[in-house]
Amino acid sequence: MRAETAVTSASVLLPRTGEPARGVYRISTIDAHPHFQCSAITAQEYDRLADEAMDKLVTFFEDLGDGMDIDAFDVEYSQGVMTLILGDVGTYVVNKQPPNRQIWISSPISGPERFDFSVDRNAWVCRKTSDTLGKLLERELRDALAMADLAVPIK
Repeated sequence: MRAETAVTSASVLLPRTGEPARGVYRISTIDAHPHFQCSAITAQEYDRLADEAMDKLVTFFEDLGDGMDIDAFDVEYSQGVMTLILGDVGTYVVNKQPPNRQIWISSPISGPERFDFSVDRNAWVCRKTSDTLGKLLERELRDALAMADLAVPIK
């Protein structure tokens, strides 16, 4: 497992007053999520797996948009970057990161996350939360679009 960096608040007292310092942080190294270990995949495996996931997502969201009445709904895909515009809900950006062999997401609900492929789980998995890319999208979009039966086609 690779180590990650964590930023936590530190209890530091100011020398002159003995008062607690505000905005002081300690940076430490911690292990990645204990339930997930990043799989070593080749660049060719990454390309195949990432392209497959992105193709499934683009097709799914294009079909979803055809059956929904959302103002400003749009799906665009170019050069490994999918932009999903959901009107008032906001804009999702899901993109391939070949140098890191990851898929990154920027969510209007949960913010940015990075996903590595887990061969054991056959899914793109977030190291911080052990959540999969598919489950994150499903959870957020079920709530945002009020669609309890929404099923994203990737794990």
